[in-house]
Amino acid sequence: MDRKKLIKTLITLFFFIFIVHILANKFYWYYSIWYFDMPMHFLGGFWSGLFLIWFFSYYNLLGQPLLKLILKIMLGALLIGIAWEIFEFAINTYYAREVFVANGVDSVSDIFFDLAGGATAILYYLKKIMHVKENGVQLN
Repeated sequence: MDRKKLIKTLITLFFFIFIVHILANKFYWYYSIWYFDMPMHFLGGFWSGLFLIWFFSYYNLLGQPLLKLILKIMLGALLIGIAWEIFEFAINTYYAREVFVANGVDSVSDIFFDLAGGATAILYYLKKIMHVKENGVQLN
């Protein structure tokens, strides 16, 4: 596995998400573009999936069966997504001093996009990061 390429991708993606988030807050994109949080949750899920792949590679846990690894990464992306939803609730309730209207559809949508990003991270890892000889998948 090319860990150097993976860490460069993680750092670049982190700063991209950070800059877009700062711009979105400054220009009120989260409020004026109703779907803007969807790609942001997707990118967050993608980043968290890649981070978990990096974390598992650091502790040499990538040698386990692929299905078990996929389940761990997806569960990690799910837990991070749920933690982010709790964080959003807390910020809106206590810091912004707004009564947060719990919208289950929005929260489920956000978690779905987190999971989609995590699944895409797995596919990205198999295609771009892991060497073809290691994964045994011939992708032309």
